[in-house]
Formats: sequence, C-alpha cells, structure tokens
Amino acid sequence: MTLLWVGLIVIVPLSALVASALKLGPIGLWQSLMQARVMHALGLSFGAALIASVIDLPLGVLLAFVLVRRRFPGRLLLDSLMDLPFALPTAVAGITLVTLFAPNGWVGAPLSSLGITLAYNQAGILIALVFIGLPFMVRTVQPVLIDQPVDVEEAASTLGATRFQTLRRVLLPAIAPSLVAGFGLAFARSLGEYGSVIFIAGNLPNKTEIAPLLIVTRLLEYDDNGAAAIGFAMLVGALLVLILLGFVSRRLRPAGFR
Repeated sequence: MTLLWVGLIVIVPLSALVASALKLGPIGLWQSLMQARVMHALGLSFGAALIASVIDLPLGVLLAFVLVRRRFPGRLLLDSLMDLPFALPTAVAGITLVTLFAPNGWVGAPLSSLGITLAYNQAGILIALVFIGLPFMVRTVQPVLIDQPVDVEEAASTLGATRFQTLRRVLLPAIAPSLVAGFGLAFARSLGEYGSVIFIAGNLPNKTEIAPLLIVTRLLEYDDNGAAAIGFAMLVGALLVLILLGFVSRRLRPAGFR
C-alpha cells in the first residue's frame, strides 16, 4: 500500500514530467535548456536557493537554541511565529515582503534614502527565500535540541570548556544530521518557491526571472514541452543535491543509526 500511494502521488507525476520533456528528443532537450534565458533562470533559482539555505543555517540554529534553552516573555509567541510561513499563502507572504522592503515600504523607504534597494532585484529574491526556508531549519533542529541533555553541556563547562568549545565539540556533533536535513528541506522549498518571490523579484528576463516563473511563462506560450524541459532540469538538479545531502547526513549519524 505504501509503494502504491508513493507511486500514485510521486512517481507517476514525475514520470509524466520526464516523458513530456523527452518528447523534445536529446538534441531538442539540450537546445531548449541551453538558451541564455533558461540557463540564467536555472542558475538564479539554484544559486539563490543555496545562498538562502546557507543564511538560514545559523539563523535557524540560533532561533531553535533560544526557543529550547531560554525562557523569556513572548517565547510562545515567537515559537508560534516560526510556523507562520507554513500557514501563509505564498502570495500573501510576497505582498507582505513588498510592503516592508519596497522603496516606499516601511523598511525599504529608510534604506532607499541611503541608496540601498532590497526589492525588485536579486536581493529581494534572497529575502523571500530566507523567509520561507527558515521555519524548516528551526523545526528540524528544535526537537534534537530538546532531546539533547543540558547536563552534557554543563559537564563540558565544568571541565573548563569555553562556550565556543562546547558548541563545536558537544552541541554541533549532536545536531549535525538535523542541520543537514534542515538545510535540505530549506533548499528544496526555496528552489520551487514561486508565489512569494514573484512579487518582490521584479521578474526581468536574464536578471531576476526565476525558473518557476519561466515555466509558467512557457505554459502561457503553449510551449508545454519547453516548460517540462525546465522542470526536468530542476528535478534532476534537486535530486542530485538531496542525494548528496542524504549521504552526508547518514555519514554524520552515530554508527548504530545509519
């Protein structure tokens, strides 16, 4: 039953995508993907997703540590806010980010007077991807920190370890597999993000056009196979990255849990 449901929900749609892309033939598929506009959109999507996930990594660990190890007024509210990107429709998230970071926005207006523009460029794409990827990092690391005994960190401190040494030798090895898993989830979510990005990106071809938007553009042009080709490239690239992260995560786990 599990294999049946996985086949119906995952394998069959992905197989249809691959079949549609292969209708172009090997040469046609290559030529479709080698177009300058397509290459730029794919590079921007993968690069921005990677950079945003790297930014989410320390932020997610910090927020998870604060939520687990500290007690302060408003902690439950902050904990609830971590799930907000999950609940918000992506279009609402995009409109919210534009309201904040547009040149006439609450945050964007003061920055614009200093010559700093965060909306309608690649910086805006990063902001949107960091926003939607951060909860995945926090929620992946948080349960591991809850299960991590505080006594171990206190023992390291009593033995003369500094805060940094405790972090590097005690805490990080324990949460390393969850860090890789959270990074993978944030990367995958950021790579396919559409709604929140298109409002703040500017959507200029060869400048701020992401691959999901180009797929929609190809569909509107009735170029279904061209859209499938871009989706096929994203599928292969994402699969390779996730396989690599899965391998790294298994290597970081204790021997009995691999």
